[in-house]
Amino acid sequence: MSAYHEPVELLDEKTRNISRAINSMKEELEAVDWYNQRVAVCQDEELRGILAHNRDEEIEHACMVLEWLRRNMGGWDQELRTYLFQEGSVLDAEEGGEAGESGPSGTSLGIGTLK
Repeated sequence: MSAYHEPVELLDEKTRNISRAINSMKEELEAVDWYNQRVAVCQDEELRGILAHNRDEEIEHACMVLEWLRRNMGGWDQELRTYLFQEGSVLDAEEGGEAGESGPSGTSLGIGTLK
């Protein structure tokens, strides 16, 4: 079964690369979850350490793909700058990053805040 929802021959190389990255990200996150569950229940200290190391390697891989997406697909950079490495509630970051700045498509509505 294809991962593509549109005929692959109609997709340009950039779109296919983005799809590859997103699929890789899903796989990396799934691996993080699997290793993390194993770490949580493993009773052997040495094996638990190995599994934790493997989990952390998968986190590294996911971060690398995320950075590639940030550099190569529109929208990621702006959203990551809004949400990552912020203090306080994630919901507060959303409100602070969006209040009166843009409409659904990211274009300015020119009406300012509604507060």
